Amino acid sequence: MIEKELIAPCGMNCGICKYHYRKKDTCPGCRGPDDNKSRYCIECIIVNCEEIKNNSSGFCYECSKIPCKRLKNLDKRYRAKYHMSMLENLGFIKENGIESFLEKEKQKWKCPECGGIVTCHGGICLSCGFVKFKN
Repeated sequence: MIEKELIAPCGMNCGICKYHYRKKDTCPGCRGPDDNKSRYCIECIIVNCEEIKNNSSGFCYECSKIPCKRLKNLDKRYRAKYHMSMLENLGFIKENGIESFLEKEKQKWKCPECGGIVTCHGGICLSCGFVKFKN
């Protein structure tokens, strides 16, 4: 289930991250507690950005520096490897709201075979193993 608490400040949908669904040490997402997050995620410049912590939406689209170098690099990598764009996600959220974004994401990452969730990291359905795309 993709929920708004799983949408990171950068626009990443943590609800399609394979680490959110692993059986041991499940990651709670960027907005969750640090207990089972990787060091990379805990030390993320974007999650720890003071400007994001102080804006009303909690998203990078309100930042005066958008897109910062970190966000541009992250977006470039995810476009090339994982079939998604943080910058497009942020633009959609800003224009259409978080609820519309969640609905769009549910459809985009829904397995065409069983209706389960396909992760962006691997492009494989977690329920039936259907390969939607290869990285």
